[in-house]
Amino acid sequence: MQVISKVLIALAITALTGCQTYRDTVPAWMPGSGAISVKLSGAEEVPPVSTPGSGSGSFRVAEDGTITGSVTTKDVQGTMAHIHRAPKGQNGPIIVPLDKNGDTYSVPAGRKLTKEQLEDLKKGNLYVNVHTNANKGGEVRGQIQP
Repeated sequence: MQVISKVLIALAITALTGCQTYRDTVPAWMPGSGAISVKLSGAEEVPPVSTPGSGSGSFRVAEDGTITGSVTTKDVQGTMAHIHRAPKGQNGPIIVPLDKNGDTYSVPAGRKLTKEQLEDLKKGNLYVNVHTNANKGGEVRGQIQP
């Protein structure tokens, strides 16, 4: 019985190692994979904004399209933030409003991307935008790159 237990444990470890290797090598945009990082700056805004502010964060997308994650800004007096749908260099509609808590903006629990939005994510056509009173259209922006 001990031999069978040891064999099963060894198989389980091998399987889990294989899962981690797979997770480490799949594209970040693929549902169920690792985190997708994003960096925000005024230079990415359309039109560009001169600001000392910046931001960074990460998002994860589950196989069912559920999106989680957040961005945190520095030197930005943000009033609100959103995930928008448009390619780099263009402005687009809001698809996910983010909840503000200090300088951090988080995806509300239970938010899901549609099939079309998942396709846009794969193409790099989603971005995060943090708005301020001084720059109502956005002060810092970052394209969510797969």
